[in-house]
Amino acid sequence: MIILDFNGIAIGNVITQKLEIQEDMIRHMILNSIRMYNKKFRNEYGQMVIACDSSSWRKDYFPNYKFKRKSGREESTLDWNEIFRIINMVREEIEQNIPWKVIKVDNAEADDIIGAITIESQEFGKNEPIMIVSADKDFIQLHKYSNVRQYSPMTKKFIEDKNPLTYITEHVFKGDSSDGVPNVLSPDNTFVDGIRQSPVTKKKIADWIENIDNLENYMDAEVYRNYCRNKKMIDLHEMPSDLKDTIINTYENTKAASKLKVLNYLIKKRCKLLIESVEEFY
Repeated sequence: MIILDFNGIAIGNVITQKLEIQEDMIRHMILNSIRMYNKKFRNEYGQMVIACDSSSWRKDYFPNYKFKRKSGREESTLDWNEIFRIINMVREEIEQNIPWKVIKVDNAEADDIIGAITIESQEFGKNEPIMIVSADKDFIQLHKYSNVRQYSPMTKKFIEDKNPLTYITEHVFKGDSSDGVPNVLSPDNTFVDGIRQSPVTKKKIADWIENIDNLENYMDAEVYRNYCRNKKMIDLHEMPSDLKDTIINTYENTKAASKLKVLNYLIKKRCKLLIESVEEFY
């Protein structure tokens, strides 16, 4: 299957294409982008699955999660309320009119949906090929599975890493500043209060990796506590089991819209350039 990070694609189009905040323009760019990836990968990977963001369980576990995103948008000149209104509207239109599975689950981010479906694909008898369409390098951790590849809409290249297990381990140690997650040597409020992070050196990382099976005893208590914080935030295998089950049940019980609806939808929304490529939505 093809699993696409919907918000990543949609917001990426608005920002990189510097689109005017108009419904018709944003709708066309979102649909055209997904159509292109469907055409590019459908023969080898099959069904298109649209993974959508909802509010995240991570904010309950770690309140500072992604706090910068909100402040950054408040300072932006873009009308983000209108952008998200249009993006959500287009998502609903896709769900109702195009034969792609649209998956949105309360308290789950698109990352969780992509992670849960990919992990579930390892169950006996499944193991179907999966193409993740997202620029997010957090998904490198899923490359450890032989049936998984990733394509970046940003660079138009495949994302590859020879050592995905090493990548995710180092990522947990280093944290993720874009998501407001400090490194393991720094406290929860590092980014909120503008505290300088304590440096995580290559030597420290090498020592931790060498003792990865005994970190609780090898690390100071506070550092190990921060390690557990980061692992929970970053490692997709750490999502709550009940949430993973809900995602899989939602995926398995979701039916894509009929192919018969696509043409009428494109005509109704005056997507003239896309009508000529209607079969590429199947």
